[in-house]
Formats: sequence, C-alpha cells, structure tokens
Amino acid sequence: MLPGFAFFKGSIVPYSEAKVGVMTHSLNYGTAVFGGVRGYWNEQEEELFIFRAMDHYKRFLNSAKLMLMDLGTSAEDMTRMTIELLQKEGLRQDMYIRPLAYKGDEIIGVRLHNLTDEFTIFAVPFDKYVSNDTGAHVTFSSWRRVDDNMIPARGKIAGAYVNTALIKTDAVRAGFDEALVLNVDGHLSEGSAENIFMVRDGKIITPPVTDNILEGITRRSVIELAQEELGVEVIERHIDRTEVYLCDEFFMTGTAAQVTAVTKVDHRPIGNGEMGPITSQMRKLYSDVVRGKVKKYRHWNTPVFEKMLVK
Repeated sequence: MLPGFAFFKGSIVPYSEAKVGVMTHSLNYGTAVFGGVRGYWNEQEEELFIFRAMDHYKRFLNSAKLMLMDLGTSAEDMTRMTIELLQKEGLRQDMYIRPLAYKGDEIIGVRLHNLTDEFTIFAVPFDKYVSNDTGAHVTFSSWRRVDDNMIPARGKIAGAYVNTALIKTDAVRAGFDEALVLNVDGHLSEGSAENIFMVRDGKIITPPVTDNILEGITRRSVIELAQEELGVEVIERHIDRTEVYLCDEFFMTGTAAQVTAVTKVDHRPIGNGEMGPITSQMRKLYSDVVRGKVKKYRHWNTPVFEKMLVK
C-alpha cells in the first residue's frame, strides 16, 4: 500500500507529487540517510503512538551530520511534522515512518560538499519485518559488516545498505529467515538490519557500539527494560561466532524487527530449539511498552490523534 501523503519540500503533499529526477545525486551515489520509526495502534485507547520519536529524529540528524547535511530543522520540528502527516493519513493501524534526507542536486560528480540538502517523510501500514519472528532460523553471512573507517555503520546511510542487501538476499535464497554478520575483526556485529542479543547463564550479552553496529533505539530500550523490569544483567562485549552456537537464547531487535526470537543458527538449535523465557518475557513487555500500556514508560510514546491541530 502506497502512502497517501508525504512531507516534501516544506509541506505535506499528495504522495504522487513527491518526486525526484533520475539525475538526483543521492539516487546515483547513495548520498542519503534515512530513519525508521514505528507508530503503534492502541485499540483500547483508539490512539496511535509514535515510539521514541525524539530519539529517532536525534539519531536521524546525527546521520545527516555524518554526510555534511544541514537540514535546518530540529528533532522537535520533525516530530511535529510526523504527527501532522499521520493525522493527514488518518489510518488506525500500526505504521512504519520513513524520514529520508538526501542530496537533491541533479548533477554528475561524487562529493558531499556544496550540494543541496533536502528531506522528506512518509508513512505506510506495517506489520512484521521477519515473518517467522517467534522462531527464526538464521545463518552466518560470508559478507562482512562495513567498517567505521569505510562507511560509518552507526549512521543509517543509504549507500551502506547495499551491504545489507547482499547479506539478506544470500540468506533468504539459501532458505534462512535472516543472517548474522561478522565485523572485519571476526566478532559478531549484528544481523542484516538488526541488533543482536544472546543469553548465556542467565545474563544477556550484546556487542558494544564499537563493533560496527547501528546504535539502535530498540536496542537501547531493550537493555533498559531487561535491567529495570526483568532484573537481568546486560553485558556489552565482543561475541565470537561459536558462542552463538552454544548460547541458551538468542534474539534480534530493531524498529522493523521489534523483538525477533532466533531458535536455530546454521541448522543448530539454540537451547532446546524453542523461544526461551527471557526472550518471551521481553517480547511481551516490549509489545506493551510501545503501545503505551506501561505507565512507567509512557514518556516514550507520542500520541498522534490526541494532538489534532486546530486549523
């Protein structure tokens, strides 16, 4: 389903009018950055909640900064634009929101400086990213994650996602649901587009932000929820490949993936081959939090229809 509208060149327009030319710099050279934000429908309250909007837009602006972009706006302004856009769409269901900043000049020549920075926002209905999210079967990819001194993995830079595309396509064509990726040092980095967590001896372990991972908003949320609500210690350290084969539980996180349980890696069962108790608790807790059902974390939720603007 295509969006009905998009924020484009300073205003909300019909999606059919949000167009760029085939010479656009970002289309030719990958000089764009994007974000992924979720909106969750709460049936009981009849409200759509944007999850951690300010955090997402702060990261989005940091990604833009890496690409020498000055968008002339703030995270607060982008949150307001998103609320207006979702009100205009008027859909009462889970949504995926995509902010995109790009070099808008129609020229030939690779560079970042002395170019025009543009941005747009659109939103579409969205459900699952990994269809088998309660028992995914994954594999280790032969591709390595891009290094910070090549293309910064902590920024959501469009051109870098060719790395993700190669990883994901090879895994799916080989019959797996997803892939795990090692960094140039041979340590586990992340999934094709997800942060990763393993459980060993009752503790959650996840790679540090210096292992060429995206500094995930969902990752940050899960770490806090695990420590504060589940009482589970979270350790950030390097992870070797064979540790994954021997762990008790494994799950992946991301705005799109949410909390995806992994029950098999390279045809080897994780634990007893079923979703483990910590993963199961985290999936339930996270689902409640993003829909505004947990009062303690209500500040993470920005309501859309409650804030209908007076025209």
